[in-house]
Amino acid sequence: MKSILSLLLIAVFFVSCKPTSSIITSKSEAMKRGIYTFPENKKIADKARAQQKKQEVKKAAVGSRINDKNDDDYVISIDDSSYLVKQLINSASENLGAKYKAGGTTSDGFDCSGLMFSTFKKFDITLPRSSVDMAKIGRILNEDDIRKGDLIFFRTNGKSVINHVGMVTEVTDDEIKFVHSSTQKGVIISSTKEPYYGKNFAQANRILE
Repeated sequence: MKSILSLLLIAVFFVSCKPTSSIITSKSEAMKRGIYTFPENKKIADKARAQQKKQEVKKAAVGSRINDKNDDDYVISIDDSSYLVKQLINSASENLGAKYKAGGTTSDGFDCSGLMFSTFKKFDITLPRSSVDMAKIGRILNEDDIRKGDLIFFRTNGKSVINHVGMVTEVTDDEIKFVHSSTQKGVIISSTKEPYYGKNFAQANRILE
């Protein structure tokens, strides 16, 4: 009897001293130990996912079309030139000092229409090759509507046929400056205030609306 009692006491001792298992077998047990928490409210999570999807769809739609509206913080005024116009003027002006060459379309030499042709061609815009044909495209402007980037034409041969072209680089109330390739000085910037060009001015055309 005494030996049985001793065995029972030993069994109780081992049971009471058995180490707690480190293996978690249920969510409730994990929550009790503080190592598991519920995810955020399902409605909030669903709303966030829906909002993200909506933004992705909107972004894809915007990327597939041209935005033809100005941003609220940017307003185009008459004095502003488009980015393309500025690049065209810069491109033509990079050739200042190049010599005149009949039929030329490179920095080795330009004729007047060759300078315009090669400048626009850099931006994937193909113009007719001669000044008289260039004068037939785009929109002919009133003198008070001329602005940067427009093509300006002259009759310098004493005839009624247009034979010279340049690109407008600056416009003020009484003067128009333009870059062109002249037969005497090559690629330069001239002005309608100069009697020769003021007298022989024919028209100006807008190629880029």
